[in-house]
Amino acid sequence: MLVKTKTKLGHKFAKSFSLLTAFALISAGVILIWLITIPIPDFNESLQEKKLSNSTKIYDRTGKILFYDVNGNIRRTVVPLNAVSDNMKKAVLAAEDAEFYSHYGIKPTAILRAFLVNLSAGSVRQGGSTITQQVVKNLLLTNDRTITRKIKEIVLAIKIERNMTKDQIFELYLNIAPFGGNIYGVEEASIAYFGKNAKDLNLTESAYLAALPQAPTFFSPYGNNREKLEDRKNFVLGQILKLGWIDEAQIKQAKKNRLIFAPVENHGIKAPHFVFYIKQYLEEKYGQEVVENDGLRVISTIDWEIQQKAENIIKVYGQKNKETYNAGNAALVAIDPKTGQILSMVGSRDYFDIENDGNYNITTAKRQPGSSFKPIVYATAFNKGYYPETVLFDVQTEFNSNCNPDGTPGFGMKASDCYRPENYDSKFVGPISIRNALAQSRNIPAIKALYLAGISDSLKTAKKMGVTTLKDKSRYGLTLVLGGGEVTLLELTGAYSVFANDGVRNSIDGILRVEDKNGNILEEYEADSTRVLPENTARQISSILSDNQARIPSYGADSPLNIPGRQIAVKTGTTNDYRDTWIVGYTPNLAVGIWSGNNDNTPMEKKVAGYIVAPIWNAFMREILPQVTDEHFVAPSDTPRDIKPILRGVWDNNDVVHNILYWVNKNNPNGLNPIFPASDPQYNNWEYAVQRWLGNGGVVESINTNPTPIVINQNESNLGSELKIISPIESVAYKKTEPIIIDIEITSKLPINQVNYFVNDKLIGITKNEPFDFVIKVDDLDLNKTEQNLKVIVYDSSGKQTEKAVSFNLN
Repeated sequence: MLVKTKTKLGHKFAKSFSLLTAFALISAGVILIWLITIPIPDFNESLQEKKLSNSTKIYDRTGKILFYDVNGNIRRTVVPLNAVSDNMKKAVLAAEDAEFYSHYGIKPTAILRAFLVNLSAGSVRQGGSTITQQVVKNLLLTNDRTITRKIKEIVLAIKIERNMTKDQIFELYLNIAPFGGNIYGVEEASIAYFGKNAKDLNLTESAYLAALPQAPTFFSPYGNNREKLEDRKNFVLGQILKLGWIDEAQIKQAKKNRLIFAPVENHGIKAPHFVFYIKQYLEEKYGQEVVENDGLRVISTIDWEIQQKAENIIKVYGQKNKETYNAGNAALVAIDPKTGQILSMVGSRDYFDIENDGNYNITTAKRQPGSSFKPIVYATAFNKGYYPETVLFDVQTEFNSNCNPDGTPGFGMKASDCYRPENYDSKFVGPISIRNALAQSRNIPAIKALYLAGISDSLKTAKKMGVTTLKDKSRYGLTLVLGGGEVTLLELTGAYSVFANDGVRNSIDGILRVEDKNGNILEEYEADSTRVLPENTARQISSILSDNQARIPSYGADSPLNIPGRQIAVKTGTTNDYRDTWIVGYTPNLAVGIWSGNNDNTPMEKKVAGYIVAPIWNAFMREILPQVTDEHFVAPSDTPRDIKPILRGVWDNNDVVHNILYWVNKNNPNGLNPIFPASDPQYNNWEYAVQRWLGNGGVVESINTNPTPIVINQNESNLGSELKIISPIESVAYKKTEPIIIDIEITSKLPINQVNYFVNDKLIGITKNEPFDFVIKVDDLDLNKTEQNLKVIVYDSSGKQTEKAVSFNLN
């Protein structure tokens, strides 16, 4: 019985196997017949149809104003192969298919590699295409990324190779290859970019053109990726050399050659910088072939009325600034903070002014932002527990803790290692609230705020707010707050939109909707909102930046930053070398950023942004604001009264004056006072700067008229030092022509960090090492009077100070 059952099962298996085999053979036969019967179309007919292919169109936000037709006014001049220079032929083959003249239409190894990549991706991602395959897919097939299409492409490539010569195929490719915008074919590209026929192209020109078809928009010589184009061009030249088609000398010369591309022509393109910004996005997402041939309908976020006004103002004021301040260019971005949608993008004074790199889109270029980065740092400080009323000292300060407090190099240091920055006006105002420091754009308090907030945490804040360019935190130091990193105008304006929107970030978006040629929606705007700042932090920044009274000392009452009747928050920025000027201003429903300078980093006249770029912003805002709903910022909550006096504006409590690090642990400002303030590496330098300011007659003006007593940490009460001045002796007369030795005796339970010496309230020196002796030089004395006053201040490691004074005479 067992044997009988096994036999039955075997018969069933054999029968099923036979049926499957028959089905497979029939299917293979059907596929083979399909492949054999695929016709080879008429290429001349296909070339004509290519001109009438479905073209992607980009519109304004209403869908009525056409900005750009990708294939509008398509340009192609068909030429025979012998009308193309040998340089160009070599460059194209080296870039696209060096084995073209030896394979039979396909390269199995490349196809296998692409197959494995596609298999892992679950769809067609990599093509492995020869020049023959590119001819097929560019002229004969749809743009569907399917396995069936790929198989059809391979079969047609093999068939074409059997029906056409290699030269015929190569000639066809050279006449249909995309070279950017509406330019197709090597002859038209040669005329458009170099003003010459393809037969006259030299090696360098050929390498540039051969670099384009892989990604024409990305590698465009008129775009923002010129360095990438240079890399691609040099790659092409390297491939030609590797193939042995030219020698080293020719390569070196070709790499040295610097070409000037012909001016780009205006073919009715509106908002050109924005259009090509969107086109590059579409090509990266959907592919170049889809964008060029599948008839996408793109409804952008641009408000055409705002865009027109922006372009006109940038052009007029840009020309004026060029003549007045040597600022040859300007750019503008306007964003709706509530949605993140781009309302206007103007990348230069004139996109079509190639002589001045007008096609370069400054809004997406990385530049140093100057002081316009400060609000991001102060926002980070507010997150940590500091307040707009918190006092920082705007006094000359050495910020390298390895240098001496007076700015001289420490042991093993060079003068260039020390860092003693200045304010834009080369003045120091003493104690100042964060509100006034930010509103007036004082540099020294800003650097101290960055130290208190933390560089790493400030970079994290910037990233959360949408700034993506500050990637390697090891590159940045305290200069970050003054614009030491590079950002883009688009992203910085987006970051300010977070302040405008009460701490909620909306991703920057330039598209409302993308439809295919049949009206199917491929993508549509959806709000992408994330809270990245506490609501009150954003409101604190907006309150400061919209406080015209607070900024008066730096800008005056009627500066271009002020627009009567409208509440607007605004901040400027100027780089130290006067190469970049910035301004970003916002209301709750509109954020506008403007940059002015020179593309090539040539310095402007030594004027701050308030002179150069602020008038452009003011003119634009006055044009636009009447059509924008008048909304006001919500006021931040009041600063608590039960916090440390220094945090709420009291810096001279009971006539005891110290830098902020005496009162707070920088990472926990609202915690207990530090037991050992001098353990902070910046403490001594900051304290020296404060005491020197006081010793030089600093004016003590109370910010708060009702000081509250400072609560001292209970562990501090029994700490301190005893100080005796042994020499000079009280009332004893000393010769004014000889140095006077200061001899002191210190008794302390804690280590001594430093001793400061003042003569007639003027700081004459600091010592940090025992025996703490010092010499009064003749230059330190006031020789016009007999009585001289010596004051000695001792600081122990807890930061507590002990002071003694003595008077002596001169004879």
